Amino acid sequence: MSTTPPPQALNTGTQPDTDELTADDGTLAWLRALGPNGRRAFAGAFGGYALDSYDYFTLPLSMVALAAYFGLDSGQTGLFTTVTLVVSAVGGALAGVFADRVGRVKALMITVITYAVFTVACGFAPNYETLLVFRALQGLGFGGEWAVGAILVAEYASAKHRGRTLGAIQSSWAVGWALAAVVYTLVFSFLGDDLAWRVMFWTGALPALLVIWVRRRVHDAPEATAVREQNSQKGSFAAIFKPGTAGAPGLLRTTVFAGLLSTGVQGGYYTLATWVPTYLKTERGLSVVGTGGYLTFLISGAFLGYLTGGYLTDVLGRRRNIWLFALLSAICILVYTHIPNGANTLLLVLGFPLGFCMSAIFSGFGSYLSELYPTALRGTGQGFTYNTGRAVGAVFPTLVGFLADSWGVGGALVFGAIGYGIAALALLGLPETRGKELA
Repeated sequence: MSTTPPPQALNTGTQPDTDELTADDGTLAWLRALGPNGRRAFAGAFGGYALDSYDYFTLPLSMVALAAYFGLDSGQTGLFTTVTLVVSAVGGALAGVFADRVGRVKALMITVITYAVFTVACGFAPNYETLLVFRALQGLGFGGEWAVGAILVAEYASAKHRGRTLGAIQSSWAVGWALAAVVYTLVFSFLGDDLAWRVMFWTGALPALLVIWVRRRVHDAPEATAVREQNSQKGSFAAIFKPGTAGAPGLLRTTVFAGLLSTGVQGGYYTLATWVPTYLKTERGLSVVGTGGYLTFLISGAFLGYLTGGYLTDVLGRRRNIWLFALLSAICILVYTHIPNGANTLLLVLGFPLGFCMSAIFSGFGSYLSELYPTALRGTGQGFTYNTGRAVGAVFPTLVGFLADSWGVGGALVFGAIGYGIAALALLGLPETRGKELA
């Protein structure tokens, strides 16, 4: 039931102050501050990213079964992730340009449809080569969804609450991950591996339902749309690589360092997301249900990490939040992969802080990248830097795959810590943007 006061009450001398306090106070102030249209945009972006995550994790969770079915070695299975992430850079960059030129919502629907269609197609692949192609095409949609959805919500969010609002969007990744882990446990418990991996991919059709709702209910933020449409430079790659002059700062420096930041964070993250399930099964000898139990701790930590990181990015600032969790994530990787054999209870417990730290670092990305670029170039800048970082960071899972045979998966996972060091250094070239208003 609505609690909004009657229209005439809004015109009294004290009502605006009361409304402002109501919107700004409380645990869910960030959600109330979005307004009705903003909350629908939030729901669309949250659902899109959750299902994006679900479709992504159908592969890592099915990796062991795929390797056995097609007779693949570690390098070939690692290539699945690399191809997905490299192609996602192309999809993300194109989706960003499209979002700047024709609108955020239209671009969001296209990305969701793309990753859903090709995830389902993966389930019909007759051989390794075909599956690799379908997975690459899935990356086109996978790469674009987050950047477009984050910008859509960022342009509705207030400067005061933008960090935690976008952190809540990021938390949907853990929701999709958890859903994938549950479905994986059920499917692989009741079906043989040769059929189970196909069923996992077929369930990737779920996002089609979301697109129908978004098309009817979600709209771009009016103020940002007006600014974007009046600018002749919208959706320009040349503009985000324009060097600064005495009269105009340019965006080249921002684009280079933001891309480097994204590379480091995602190199560390995708190394863990891709190889931890395999590590638990091959080097720890955990069953399907056992692996799901361990992932529960990891995913629970991730969900709370996204929410906590979103709050801290508003309190500490964008740069300090990323610095803090880059350090903690690197430490967690080193500790997690050097737990002695037999200490599986400790492995279970430490999965929580590992998931927490490697996810909290992402919470500031949506607000930070949105604030680094002007409205007419926000999609292009955010789409390019985030997804280029994803593509270059994709080299990390491949390195782990090729080194796993000689170093072991656990030893090779240490490469993830190097990524977080790169991210920390990249922040030296970027400004703090907390409190910045978006037109």
